[in-house]
Amino acid sequence: MDVGGTSVRAGVVDEHGSILDTARAGTPAAEDALEDAITGVIDELRNRHDDVAGVGLAVAGFVANDRRTVMFAPHLAWRHAPVADRIAKRVGLPVTLEHDANAAAVGEHRFGAARGAGVAALVAIGTGIGAGLLLDGELYRGANGVAPELGHLTVVPDGRACPCGKYGCWERYCSGTALAATAIELLARYPGTATVLSRDIGLDPGALTGRRVAGAARDGDPIAQRAVAELAKWLGEGLVLVADVFDPEIVVIAGGVSESAPLFLDEAREHYAAAITGGRHRPLARIRTAQLGDDAALVGAAALALEATAV
Repeated sequence: MDVGGTSVRAGVVDEHGSILDTARAGTPAAEDALEDAITGVIDELRNRHDDVAGVGLAVAGFVANDRRTVMFAPHLAWRHAPVADRIAKRVGLPVTLEHDANAAAVGEHRFGAARGAGVAALVAIGTGIGAGLLLDGELYRGANGVAPELGHLTVVPDGRACPCGKYGCWERYCSGTALAATAIELLARYPGTATVLSRDIGLDPGALTGRRVAGAARDGDPIAQRAVAELAKWLGEGLVLVADVFDPEIVVIAGGVSESAPLFLDEAREHYAAAITGGRHRPLARIRTAQLGDDAALVGAAALALEATAV
C-alpha cells in the first residue's frame, strides 16, 4: 500500500513484482478514519484474493527504525503512532512499515531501473523531494530511521524559504513547486515578455503549477523553457552533492516531475558531469528515470512485506 496525503492506493503484488489487482480510497484527515480507510481497502482486496501473505505500508513520513511506528508525517494524522501493530491487529496479517521513498527505491532495485546495483539512490521529485538510498543492496535509514532527507540539503545559502524552516533547500529549486516559483520570478524579472504563462498569471496568479510550466515549455514558451533549464541546473548540482557523499552506481529519478524528464534530464546530466569532483578521472553514476512509475512504492512495500514474512 502507498499511503499519501490525498489517496490510499493498494495492490495485490506477486513475488515477481507484478500487480494483480488494485484498490483505492481517499485519505481522511483524522487518524481513526485514516486507519479505517486502510483496513477497508485491504478487506476489499482480500475479498477477491484469499492468499494474501502480508501487508506492506509505504507512508510519506518518518518511520522509526523498528518499522512499526510513524513518528511524523506532514500530510497525515499520525504522530508517534504504532501504525503497523494497529493495522496488523485489525486485519490479522503481518504488517511491514516503510517510508514511501525507501519503498520506491526497493521497488526500482528489485524490479526496475536500479536492478542489481550495489549502491543506488532514488530521488523522487514531486511537490518536494523524497529520497531513498541502498548501500550494498540494503536500505540505509540512518540512526533514527529518517535518512536520507536529500531534499533538505542546502544548495543556496540564504535562498528561498522552505516549509521545513530552513532556507535554500534543494527541493525549493528542484521540484514541481520550485518550477512554478522560478517561472513566477522570471515573469517578474522580464515583465514585457508575452508568453502563455504571463497570460495565465494575469488570469489567476495562484493557478500556475509545475505541470503547467512543463506543458508550456513543451509548447515553446520561452519563460517556461528558461524555468525548466533552471530546474535542470539545480538537479545536476544536487546530484553532485549526492555523488560526493555516497558515490552511487545509479541514480533513479522518480516522482511526478520525472514524467517531464525529456525536457531536462540530458541537461541535468551535463551539469552533473561538469561539476562533480574529479569528474574526468572517475566513473559517473548512471542517471535514469524510474521504470515502475507511480507503482514503485507500492511494489517495493510489497517486496519488503514478503521478505518480512519469510524471516
